[in-house]
Amino acid sequence: MAELAPLAITMGEPAGVGPDIVLQIYAKRVELGAAPFAVYGPVGFYQKRGERLGLKFKIKSVLSEYVKEAFADVFPVISLDGQVADNPGLPVPGTAPLVIASIERAVADIKAGAMRALVTAPIQKSVLYGAGFIHPGHTEFLAELCRSGDKSPMPVMMLVAGDLRVVPVTVHVPLHEVPWRLTTNLIVSTCRTLHAALKGPFAIKEPRIGMTGLNPHAGEGGSIGEQEAQVIIPAIAALKADGIAIEGPLPADTAFIPERRKRFDAVVAMYHDQALIPIKALAFEEVVNVTLGLPIVRTSPGHGTGLDLAGTGKASIRSFANAVRLADDLTRY
Repeated sequence: MAELAPLAITMGEPAGVGPDIVLQIYAKRVELGAAPFAVYGPVGFYQKRGERLGLKFKIKSVLSEYVKEAFADVFPVISLDGQVADNPGLPVPGTAPLVIASIERAVADIKAGAMRALVTAPIQKSVLYGAGFIHPGHTEFLAELCRSGDKSPMPVMMLVAGDLRVVPVTVHVPLHEVPWRLTTNLIVSTCRTLHAALKGPFAIKEPRIGMTGLNPHAGEGGSIGEQEAQVIIPAIAALKADGIAIEGPLPADTAFIPERRKRFDAVVAMYHDQALIPIKALAFEEVVNVTLGLPIVRTSPGHGTGLDLAGTGKASIRSFANAVRLADDLTRY
């Protein structure tokens, strides 16, 4: 096998816990078996945050081609022009251009082959919106950066915690919009992307997918809503015709009980909270966000910016460490 390139980690919100956790993962790199990575951001900022956390290792600017060589002894930063103050817990609009540049540069390096996968630190979307950021979130921005000609990929969000995997069909939309945004074509395309990922990077030979209904009790035969009969069941029929092993629509309130979820390699839910509440309730500190359907591998911790813990060194590193490990695993298959 050809030598693997390093992983790229974005800066995320500098006032949040992202920088703390990446520095702490590097401090435990041997214990964690972490693959070589580099962080994209101003090197001076990471030096100051490292001092705040009492970390003693060297933090230096490194060119992408020397990251692997340096990783044993130096926390490598692909340095970006600009300055960010080390003010944990106090996000300010002026940092937005560097946060955005961190994502853009990391994606460009992956597309060029200098890095092999992307791990994104949490962003404070309100700060980016205040600076004119037009995308609903990371995922949509990454789809735009991965555009080929006039064609953008359709990203699919999957949350992973061990063998538990969930995918929401609709994501960051108001709840009242879900019924009309939910279409048979959207469900089918989401599940095809999921199925391909399970067979590909996740190396599951015969993926089994469970699918929830939209309404309580999966519509109760049409007495509590018609979306199951009109939208979801036709999607399931189309997927079965593709040879995809899928079961549903399942009542969402029982889809995740232990006996049932053992039957599936992933569960597809109709909207954000229907998917994310169960997995975060069961395994919050373990959850990794994986973006499917992109030409690059992207993972992210399942938590947010944690402004109240920033700069304290007390935030759990488990989700972020899992995101780094999964990005490594998914680019070795």
